[in-house]
Amino acid sequence: HIVSWATDALDKVRTAAWREARKKGVAKKGAKDPVKGARWALLKNEGDLTAGQKAQLECIANTNETLWEAYKLKERLRMILKQTADKADPLLRQWAADASLSGIPGFVQLGEKIARRHFDILTTIRRGLSNARLEAVNNKIKTTIKIGYGYRNLDNLIGLVMLKCGGLNLQLPGRQ
Repeated sequence: HIVSWATDALDKVRTAAWREARKKGVAKKGAKDPVKGARWALLKNEGDLTAGQKAQLECIANTNETLWEAYKLKERLRMILKQTADKADPLLRQWAADASLSGIPGFVQLGEKIARRHFDILTTIRRGLSNARLEAVNNKIKTTIKIGYGYRNLDNLIGLVMLKCGGLNLQLPGRQ
């Protein structure tokens, strides 16, 4: 969730940069603009970028300092969270201070939030906790609801979710 907080803050900075460019007349509505078209390049992990997306980021680095700084903050946070807890501790403190002092809306609040939750974040890193399994179960439940196109009563939905997510290995008669 921590990286998603950063990507949300980054997307708000990108949206604000696009609006500012439109106000100044730099970007016309419907026109191809590097800031507007770079949403996915900014939100993607650095290692997953295509050549075109790398070029978009290069253009942003040369034209929009605030957006570029926000992107670098997001990537730094992502790299910090991959470290061991001992290495991440000072890096996370420094990141929170840098974000709080950056003056970038969204990242100032995020820096303060991460500073407040510093201990919890380090505990998560130390223990290797992840909510991936929970997210997978939630996705399975959502898919079950979509497949059903509505249920006559809640008990039917709960029964089907329990059947799909409960880990039962039911064998139909006559099948191996």
